[in-house]
Amino acid sequence: MKVIILGAQGSGKGTQAKLLSESFKIPHISTGDILREEYDNKTELGLLANEYTKKGLLIPNELVNDIVKRRLERKDCKIGFILDGYPRNIEQANFLSKIIEIDKVIYLKVSEDIVFKRLAERMICSKCNQIYGINKKPKKDEVCDECGSKLVKRQDDKEEEQIRTRLRGYEEKTLPLLEFYKEKLIEIDGSGKPIEIFKEIMKKL
Repeated sequence: MKVIILGAQGSGKGTQAKLLSESFKIPHISTGDILREEYDNKTELGLLANEYTKKGLLIPNELVNDIVKRRLERKDCKIGFILDGYPRNIEQANFLSKIIEIDKVIYLKVSEDIVFKRLAERMICSKCNQIYGINKKPKKDEVCDECGSKLVKRQDDKEEEQIRTRLRGYEEKTLPLLEFYKEKLIEIDGSGKPIEIFKEIMKKL
């Protein structure tokens, strides 16, 4: 199964993508994780992408398209995948449609108030990228349950104005994808607990 998961930052895309990945035994492909890895390794692409992220801007289509295409060409994607964070606009969606056929698109709908509450609590593991927040607390403060590494605040979650800039960009660029994928779209209320949301997704899939 080839699935895209859409939603604003803080909507729970990463959590649900991971659960779906585990359930269907297919890779969870997060462009955010790939780009953060590039930045941590101080590659030219990672440093350039981080400059856009710090300003709350979307990374140029050409850079993201190339990264995603190479990832989808790997053997583990032959039977399916969960795309999280891509496509982010119509141009990227058109590019993707030329290289692969998507089966379903899941849209997690949440209010802006919920987004801000979740992002205020969100922390991420500096090593394995495990996410913690309102619905998942670490057993030990600022320490990842999975690998024991330090939990950090993502750079793009720190400033309220930066978050608002990203939300406006999401509304302008990404929400039009709902119309683009209307024949494959599954809309889910993303305001509940992760396990309840996951059950609803599985039911509709």
